[in-house]
Amino acid sequence: MRVVSLVPSLTESVARTVPGALAGATDWCTHPAGLDVVRVGGTKNPKIERILSLAPDLVIANEEENRAPDIEALRSAGVDVLVTEVRTVPQAFGELARVLAACGAGARPRWLDEAEQAWSALPPPERRTTAVVPIWRRPWMVLGRDTFAGDVLARLGVDNLYAGHHDRYPKVPVEELRAAGPDVVVLPDEPYRFTADDGPDAFPGLPCALVDGRHLTWYGPSLAEAPRSLGEALRAARR
Repeated sequence: MRVVSLVPSLTESVARTVPGALAGATDWCTHPAGLDVVRVGGTKNPKIERILSLAPDLVIANEEENRAPDIEALRSAGVDVLVTEVRTVPQAFGELARVLAACGAGARPRWLDEAEQAWSALPPPERRTTAVVPIWRRPWMVLGRDTFAGDVLARLGVDNLYAGHHDRYPKVPVEELRAAGPDVVVLPDEPYRFTADDGPDAFPGLPCALVDGRHLTWYGPSLAEAPRSLGEALRAARR
């Protein structure tokens, strides 16, 4: 089985579960560290000819992270493309099992069981918290409706104030974000790299939680650590 992954979190999942199956991955596939495969460009601009030159048995993609024209180009060239859709935590577990089976995993990996257990064992939140969740600056963009990251936060007791917006990733002026009066501003370090010096300055007087973007937006082995990591960052911001 020769697999090319166009989704960083799925790259990590396959590399950890089916060693040797990956022939190629995107430039953004940073986990596991030291992954030695052919790089095929970005998630939004993969090099189709390079992918085809690897003669993959399967390309794994995601309906949100990858562009429909690129998926169609691969399929038109005769490549089998498995496209995932992940909008919730339970959906992530189902899609991960499907991808790993398609990539030749002989058994369900232990890390997937551990991740499911971590999320099924969550205690009810002591209280619910409202938040805005910027994912980009210049222009400001936030989580809107129907997102995996939004579901992750909701399960941790954090209600996204823009969850009802008609766009999934709306552009919202920072003045409006401040005026929404969130209990906390959640600032991940990807796709925009918010830091202590870049992000909280735009929200004076509001608690800001700097969180690991991988734990907020990736679905893979990091899901086992995500509840603890995100919970600690959220609690620290609310103190």
